[in-house]
Amino acid sequence: MHTPKGKIVAIGGNENKGDQTAPEALESTVQGAFNNGILKRIHDELHGIGTRIEVVTTATQFPEKAGQVYTEAFMRLGCDNVGVLPIQSSCDTGRLDYLDRLSAADAVMFSGGDQQRIMQVFEQTEELQILKKRYLHEDKFLISGTSAGAMALSGIMINGSLEGHPLVKGTVSLTSGLGLLEHIIIDTHFVNRRRIPRLIEAIAANPTHIGIGLGEDTGVLITHNNYIETIGSGLVIVIDGRKILQNNYNTVQEGELLCVENLVLHVLPKGRAYHITNGEFLNLPLT
Repeated sequence: MHTPKGKIVAIGGNENKGDQTAPEALESTVQGAFNNGILKRIHDELHGIGTRIEVVTTATQFPEKAGQVYTEAFMRLGCDNVGVLPIQSSCDTGRLDYLDRLSAADAVMFSGGDQQRIMQVFEQTEELQILKKRYLHEDKFLISGTSAGAMALSGIMINGSLEGHPLVKGTVSLTSGLGLLEHIIIDTHFVNRRRIPRLIEAIAANPTHIGIGLGEDTGVLITHNNYIETIGSGLVIVIDGRKILQNNYNTVQEGELLCVENLVLHVLPKGRAYHITNGEFLNLPLT
């Protein structure tokens, strides 16, 4: 695959998957992203007056509420050209008006909720092909996702994990994601929910990848599938499997303990950036 020209913003989120407080949790998530400059950074990466942002609410069980709170948040930043694409099932895909809107948008944002819903709806669709083509060829095109929407951006997606003993084979369920990010696996709510063990297992299973763990109200701007900049209030954890020496993932049975040697971990707060290819860190001016 050629180096993509577009940009990706993946956000750690803080969204609930379906209890009665989920609409309120959604408002809190968007407010946090607003207060910590993540939504503003998305807006600033685009190209000024008339910028069109489409919010895709596939992952959430509350699509109308999600569309409303994101529309209001972007309007507070001065972006009054926000649309909501309520693509809730495969029956909604292939519509010419939706395809036209995805082809014309400057940015597309996937809400949080359940990443499995995104894949069930978008896998092998014309909508996904439009997003991949534009991300590859257009330098002013941006794709964002929060929580489940962020996790689905990768080629390999964390589908869930079992409660119980961490760092045993089979705790984490992996499946195919949208495939926009190559050799990157994203996890969210990372520090708050103590998810380092499940990202370690995901990388042990895919040692040519790096894992990006996003804290809540925290995100990364990824350019050229190669340059990671932390944005927001919290921390980004990078787990790099490319220098692993001993790794028993492929030889042990499910339920047996993992053994992984020389796994590299980095911690990136706001103001730090990381170059995936050469592993160099950069200081950035705080804004």
